[in-house]
Amino acid sequence: MLTAFTAGLLLITVSELGDKTFFIAVILSTQHPRRLVLPGVIAALAAMTILSVVLGQAVSLLPKVLIDYAEIVLFIAFGIKLIYDGSKMSQNSCETEVVEEAKEVIAKAEAQLKQKNAWAIFLEAFVLTFMAEWGDRTQFATIALAASNNVFGVTAGAILGHSICAIIAVSCGKLIAGRISERQLTLIGGGLFILFGIIAAVEMTV
Repeated sequence: MLTAFTAGLLLITVSELGDKTFFIAVILSTQHPRRLVLPGVIAALAAMTILSVVLGQAVSLLPKVLIDYAEIVLFIAFGIKLIYDGSKMSQNSCETEVVEEAKEVIAKAEAQLKQKNAWAIFLEAFVLTFMAEWGDRTQFATIALAASNNVFGVTAGAILGHSICAIIAVSCGKLIAGRISERQLTLIGGGLFILFGIIAAVEMTV
């Protein structure tokens, strides 16, 4: 369980820092009360984690050898993709494209937000975060981990990792956003994915 918890915590924390959902939380927290934004963001990420774990459990019904090979290929492929993307990034602190995407999504949501009461703000944070996280690499990573590891360990680790990133984004995200090196985080994330792919390959042969 500790291994599953650690894997979920490390992969999610490194992958989510500086991600689109991170900047969505940062921007929303500058426009609305943090006490409403933070619960909405964490609730959305927790819901996505639980959904991914459920999907992972459904995948676990497949033949184990197929799951093992799929996990190895998935992690290594994601790792190579991230390292490739990171090598193409500039040395700027954070990628302008990611920030602009987050701003655009929020601008559209704000234009449709007729009432700005507590429930509306919470719901906006929840929906925007959930939709941004759907199909993200961390979702597939969680599914892969849950398919072949302890469910409770993966769930706890992933939710804690998401929560840490959300708290950082909402509480001091604006201060550190300009200091985040998206390139370095992407390269580290790629290395972690490849590492877990190698670990999965080694465990398969044992």
